[in-house]
Amino acid sequence: MKGIVTKSTGSWYTVFYNEKEVVECRLKGKFRIKGIKSTNPVAVGDFVSFEFEEGKETGVINEILDRKNYIIRKSVNLSKQTHIIAANIDIAFLVVTIDNPPTFPGFIDRFLATAEAYSIKAVLLFNKLDSYNDEQLEKLAILDDIYTEIGYQCLAISATKNIGIDEVQELMKGKTTMFSGHSGVGKSTLINAIEPNLNLKTAQVSKQHKQGMHTTTFAEMFKLSFGGFIIDTPGIKGFGVVDFEPEEITDYFPEFFRLKSNCKFGNCKHINEPKCAIKEAVENGEIAYSRYNSYLQIIEGDEEHYRTDIYS
Repeated sequence: MKGIVTKSTGSWYTVFYNEKEVVECRLKGKFRIKGIKSTNPVAVGDFVSFEFEEGKETGVINEILDRKNYIIRKSVNLSKQTHIIAANIDIAFLVVTIDNPPTFPGFIDRFLATAEAYSIKAVLLFNKLDSYNDEQLEKLAILDDIYTEIGYQCLAISATKNIGIDEVQELMKGKTTMFSGHSGVGKSTLINAIEPNLNLKTAQVSKQHKQGMHTTTFAEMFKLSFGGFIIDTPGIKGFGVVDFEPEEITDYFPEFFRLKSNCKFGNCKHINEPKCAIKEAVENGEIAYSRYNSYLQIIEGDEEHYRTDIYS
């Protein structure tokens, strides 16, 4: 039997098959010893083959079929374990908030670079549009300008006031999409606005710490009434990039990639080398300094100090 994994709790996996049926599956032991470094060898969105256990209503996954792509991060903590967030994605939506909680450019850039590395289309959703004052709207406009100029699609939306929801829905039709972002940016509220029947649990943002409460504990995929699937993911604090070779990082910043052939040296790292086209573009305002700063932090392996504000 073949199906698609719609939920992973670490030990059991919900598999959707035959267009309408689900079965709870576990893994064969051999997956545990294949040297897979990820905390989750099977991810939501994976296509798998499974068989029913004799005399039971549960199944056993015996093969993960080839992935089209996946999005992965390194936990920003002492364990440094990698975690595949989801697999076989058509569009990865990053839900961004200017405040309450703030989403910093370094986090956005790491997410976008990872999407580029794994050939996944990324779209930025600037949520909570209805709640911002003039200063916050100005910050949103700065970010919108930076990422639109690079070529990313950006939408300013409000999940609670139904602003921009139709545009998001239109992008999702017939596709497998993933929603990611910090806790408290409104992912569950947004998904409820897009597909009210799902009625996902939501929580308020802590006013004291400006952080969201985790309402989504595990990644989970839902079938959409208007066609396609949506993957809701737990809120994440940090986004550590995985297995980026230093010479490859410019390939994951589209505006860098377009210019790097103009550097004097073919192996230019764009840090201290003379006649570097990318540094010149930063100085001329053609490349945003926040993007260059993110590049430097990734190349230096700095995963702890990228929460800097471009507006300060």
